Amino acid sequence: MKPDWDKLMDAFADSPSAMIGDVDCTAEGKPLCDANGVKGYPTIKFGDPSALEDYKGGRDYDSLLKFAEENLKPMCSPSNIDLCEPDKKAEILKFQAMSEANLDKLITDKEKEMEDAETTFKDAVQKLQDDYSKLSADKDEALENIKKAGLGLAKAVKASKGAAAAGSDEL
Repeated sequence: MKPDWDKLMDAFADSPSAMIGDVDCTAEGKPLCDANGVKGYPTIKFGDPSALEDYKGGRDYDSLLKFAEENLKPMCSPSNIDLCEPDKKAEILKFQAMSEANLDKLITDKEKEMEDAETTFKDAVQKLQDDYSKLSADKDEALENIKKAGLGLAKAVKASKGAAAAGSDEL
């Protein structure tokens, strides 16, 4: 992916409204990555620098270029409110009218809701993993008990009867 990303950076190097870049999250860029929720590499983010979104498209040059050409342009934001649809504009104006304390509380509450959703998801995945492990162990035990109950011997006897019967027809 790195060669395609570098090619995309070159293609947008002179763009007045879009910036394509990369950050080394293992070195001096780590605080920036942590602040933007980067947990795995490579991660692609786009949008308003104060509210970056995850990119979920293809990782080849053509997919990246198509996405960049269609999406990396001035977009609705507090600094570009004139580009907003009426509903987004109203939402921005509502937030701008809030006090700093109320805005901080809203952000904290919403971030807590996101953390709670992530915790609920992780807990459910762990429960599924535990259920899977138990079901797998139960299945293995059941199969072992079936084998111990003589399945292998029964198959061997049947095979030997079949061989004996086939041998008696050859007279």
